[in-house]
Formats: sequence, C-alpha cells, structure tokens
Amino acid sequence: MTSTFDRVLDELGAAIVHDLLPVGSRHSIESLTERTGASRSIVREAVRVLVGLGLCAARRRVGVVVRPLSGWDLTDPRVIGWRLDGPERARVLDDLRALRRAVEPAAAAAAAQRVSDGGPDGGLEALLASADRLATVAGPDDAATFLQADRELHRSILALSGNGLFVHLGRVVTRALDERADVRPDVQDVELHVTLARAVAGGDVHGAAATMTEIIDRT
Repeated sequence: MTSTFDRVLDELGAAIVHDLLPVGSRHSIESLTERTGASRSIVREAVRVLVGLGLCAARRRVGVVVRPLSGWDLTDPRVIGWRLDGPERARVLDDLRALRRAVEPAAAAAAAQRVSDGGPDGGLEALLASADRLATVAGPDDAATFLQADRELHRSILALSGNGLFVHLGRVVTRALDERADVRPDVQDVELHVTLARAVAGGDVHGAAATMTEIIDRT
C-alpha cells in the first residue's frame, strides 16, 4: 500500500517533471499542501527529498522554486520513473540504453579481467546462481522470475567489475530492466545471459564485453 508521503512525493515529482509545475515557478508549502491534500509536515518532507534530487530549491521568503532539468539527479530511479511516465518516455528509454551500452560492456570486461587476474571471486557464486535461475525460465512464461534473476545477474557483474562508479550506476540499470517486467522470457535472451555469466567466470574479457553488448542491443 502506498503511503501518503510516497503519494505526495510522486505527485509533486511528476508534476515538476511533466511541466505541470513549470521551471522557475514559485510555490509555498501552503499551496502545495492544498494541491496534494496532505499535511504540512508530509509536504515539507516531500519537498526536502525533491530538493535533494535537484528538482527544486527551497528558500526562506521565496518558497519552493522549480529547477531546470540540468540540475536534476537523472540517475535516481524515482526521477527516471517520473520521466518514463511522461511524454519523453521514448527519449528516456534511448538515453538509458545508450548509458547501458557505454557502461555495462566495460563492466563485464573489467569483471572478466579481475577473474582472469585471480581477483576476488566472492561474487562469482551469485553471478552463476542468477544465470542458473535464468536458465530455468527459458521455456515457461515466468516474467517475474526472469526479471529478478536478470537484475541479480547485472548487479553481480557491476559489483565484480570493482569500479565503484559502475556499482553506483547499478540503480539505473535496475530501473531500465524494470521496464521489461511484463516481457515474456525469450530463449535467446536467456542463452545470452548464461553465456555472459560463463564468459565472466572464465575470464573471457572480449567475450564478456561482446555478449553484454548484444544483450543490450536486443532490448
């Protein structure tokens, strides 16, 4: 069940992203309270989060001022979600795919290189386990199981890369994967993910990068 706070945060965040609260517009806590029908304390907390995300600024004697897109945290899953629900959905999906194509093949190559160099193997078990789970849904129409295992596999590879920035971008990857939540598991996609996991575990740098690229391109 969605809490009042979550509802207010989503309502105000979406209003800013969808230009219902235009850039540069000023709003008082009282007006936002009236708009959402929530208490002042909940609206203040929601505004605090929105300020942290860069969507607005809050100043004394000025109020809440909506900021332009250039100041937003575009990698935050909530901001991504609000944008995906708006008129720029196609553009946002293209941006997510471009980011994944720039980051994930490099992360897969780095993970395979670390394995080849005899680096930490603690994450390999999780990677191979998620690949095994993906293999079990190659035939059945089980999109939820596929999505969960898919998330785990991609997160494992980002973690195995040893690059903190790649790991941080894992939340963007996860949010992008969520857009495939209702997609039926595809046998070829599953096979590619299993191949990817084996390439990383086997220290195959070029194979890992190429397979990851193919996976992203197929989306």
